[in-house]
Amino acid sequence: MDIDAGAELVERIRPLADSTARPGVMGGLGGFGGLFDLQAAGFSDPVLVAATDGVGTKLKVAIDAGMHVSVGVDLVAMCVNDLVVQGAEPLFFLDYLAVGRLDLGTAETVIAGIAAGCREAGCALIGGETAEMPGMYGGADYDLAGFAVGAAERGALLPRGDIGPGDVLLGLPSSGLHANGFSLVRQLLAQDGIGYGAPAPFAPTRTWAEELLVPTRIYAGPCLKLHAAGLVKGFAHVTGGGLVENIPRVLPDGLSAVLDPSAWPLPPVFGWLAGHAGVPADEMARVFNCGLGMVAVAGTDRADHAVAMLRGDGEEVYRIGEIREREDGRRVVLADPEAAWRG
Repeated sequence: MDIDAGAELVERIRPLADSTARPGVMGGLGGFGGLFDLQAAGFSDPVLVAATDGVGTKLKVAIDAGMHVSVGVDLVAMCVNDLVVQGAEPLFFLDYLAVGRLDLGTAETVIAGIAAGCREAGCALIGGETAEMPGMYGGADYDLAGFAVGAAERGALLPRGDIGPGDVLLGLPSSGLHANGFSLVRQLLAQDGIGYGAPAPFAPTRTWAEELLVPTRIYAGPCLKLHAAGLVKGFAHVTGGGLVENIPRVLPDGLSAVLDPSAWPLPPVFGWLAGHAGVPADEMARVFNCGLGMVAVAGTDRADHAVAMLRGDGEEVYRIGEIREREDGRRVVLADPEAAWRG
């Protein structure tokens, strides 16, 4: 490790970490561990919730395109969204950056994105680790991992135990691919000889890199507001496994989510994958978010209020289906997605 470069990086990112400060933070960067005071954050009987994640092969697009800031936001989003679905407020975040050779400009840009994501999520960046590992990573390659901790009052964890038939499913739109399915997307582009600097056919004023590197949405604000108002029974963060694998994670046994794919617009990048690349609709729903990054479960008596609250705050939201008794073994049923997504 270049000790001098590492020390300089710490000094460069100190203001970034300071910009994420929130009630509960104790101390600053440079110690052996980060400190956080739950009582100062306003909790009386908290349960801690922890999540860890990475950015996957979206990093390879960022590295090849030389565009690094958005993956820091992705890293935070992938972690804190997993806290939110459990009813937890994100409190603090730590990052791990592993490189073959420390490039101060790239590292600072990545961590600036992490700090931006933390500010949006309302959590503090209280520490991290940068590891220079020649022989493990070559050239400009690097890897990222994130660790987020949040808290919820003991009686306010999600999902609630009363999710049942008739409950309404509400979808909050994604910003694009988020950070899942990139190995398939990269393979499809390589097969067609498409470079990241080429114009995206569905957005000819933007390159493929610009389209693919749109950062993952952070849903902490709208989702925690709905939860605080008592308007939701649960959330599903749509990540790896797509709609088919993630929505059932909040459903009791014996229930299915019945979705109407025509109820929300399919973003252009997914239309390209379904059309030009020929990815079958059932595979789309198993791999990608297909335009929905978060799904909320609301009772029939609260769904309209939830929609009004979200739209009143400028959020897009769609009624995408409902919960029913499971009939044929499928946990998620999509009504004719081929027609909706290829029409």
